[in-house]
Amino acid sequence: MAANGLKPALTSQAYLDGSHVQQTKSLITELCRLFYTLGWVSGTGGSITAKVHDDSVPKSDQLIIMSPSGVQKERMVEEDMYVLSSSGDILFTPSPKPYPNKAPKCSDCAPLFIKAYHKRNAGAVIHSHGMESCLVTMLDPLAKEFRITHMEMIKGIQGHGYYDELVVPIIENTAHERELTEALAAAIDAYPKTTAVLVRNHGVYIWGDSWISAKTQAECYHYLFDAAIKMHQFGVDWSTPSHGPIQSSKPLLGGQTTKTPFKRCVVLDIEGTTTPISFVTDVLFPYARDNVRMHLEETYDTDITKDDIQLLRSQVKDDLQNGVTGTVPIPSDEAGKQEVIAALVANVEEMIKSDRKITSLKQLQGHIWRTGFEKSELKGVVFDDVPAALEKWHASGIKVYIYSSGSRLAQRLLFGYTDHGDLRKYLCGFFDTTVGNKKETKSYVEISESLGVHKPSEILFITDIFQEAVAAQAAGLEVVISVRPGNGPLPENHGFRTIKSFLEV
Repeated sequence: MAANGLKPALTSQAYLDGSHVQQTKSLITELCRLFYTLGWVSGTGGSITAKVHDDSVPKSDQLIIMSPSGVQKERMVEEDMYVLSSSGDILFTPSPKPYPNKAPKCSDCAPLFIKAYHKRNAGAVIHSHGMESCLVTMLDPLAKEFRITHMEMIKGIQGHGYYDELVVPIIENTAHERELTEALAAAIDAYPKTTAVLVRNHGVYIWGDSWISAKTQAECYHYLFDAAIKMHQFGVDWSTPSHGPIQSSKPLLGGQTTKTPFKRCVVLDIEGTTTPISFVTDVLFPYARDNVRMHLEETYDTDITKDDIQLLRSQVKDDLQNGVTGTVPIPSDEAGKQEVIAALVANVEEMIKSDRKITSLKQLQGHIWRTGFEKSELKGVVFDDVPAALEKWHASGIKVYIYSSGSRLAQRLLFGYTDHGDLRKYLCGFFDTTVGNKKETKSYVEISESLGVHKPSEILFITDIFQEAVAAQAAGLEVVISVRPGNGPLPENHGFRTIKSFLEV
């Protein structure tokens, strides 16, 4: 036996020049030209490899013919091919060609091809850069699998029938092809039925027990990828037997179901929806209450605080006229800074205690919290599923907005300084009570008109408050109620879909 474990005849020059090797080289050049016309190997990308079929040699020992890297696939000839042993050792390297051709180089895919050969005893492997194999991984940037069912071409995939669900694992791309080797091997192990692995934003590896099987499956995979992309464009769900509109169905009370169509915009409440209520009540409110006096004293003469004081004066004047409990008059500036601050603090503390949803309080709190976040004395908290959902929606082209009783400044601070980093890059805008009370329908009418959607039902509103859900639904918005730890109880038979995680949307 030779040092590499092959029979001596397989490494001889006579065998390398023989008909079995030459026929396989010729076959791959023909396939490369064909796949170039299909857009699978343009720009010298992609690669094809096949074993030399020889009935006198065990399949596990058969030589491997591999297309080179950096060569125009439609112009390749037999002499451009590499010959490798079954273990991946290079037995034949093509001769250099004159300028402007590049020096010969074995395909960067070689280590990945060898994994497919060893783990699946494949007879041929195709690596395509076809546009559909790239785009299909972008439909859901967080998905680890591509799934499709009830399509005739699924029958062309080994081990699958029309009624089966075809599942193709998706691995993440890397800067260099060889760095994908272990991820591809892990995907092959994790999905014993698969004959393909998608690489996000890159392409697909497909194998079969022969070149005919690999080619046939490659054509079927590309057809199915293209079909999924077109179905997505038409709002059709390719992953369900009915192939109806893209939607998710969740049970309501009494066993009924509601369907949430694909939305253009998502509007999120904060407390009890993106963020635990306890964070607001146990962290933010106490911080504002405990620091209001110091904040007013340190910033009393600034234009921002002067504006805050003016708003508070106006609110206190209205509260006194309406007999709001705990309200105390605010003296004029002539009474002195300390007297004015003392009255302001008394009113603000009472407003916080009563959880008043008023602009003057929210604006001042926002300015106090900004100092806390900038000093790293505060850190925004969101539920663990929120960052992934925001990233997914953003990548899918869904615009996400926040509507909270907290000021827009406070909203930006909370999402800008979270324990998951700055999440504002996923958000398109912020609404607060200047739009209107969150329990009034006209507020949601104003929001839908501001977002410029064709109809309000293109907006999905997620909140934990039943009255807000009712108001938004009356304005025509789609509504889901968030059920989080610490949230208040909902009325029986409320009729709204509920979720415990944004990943259910």
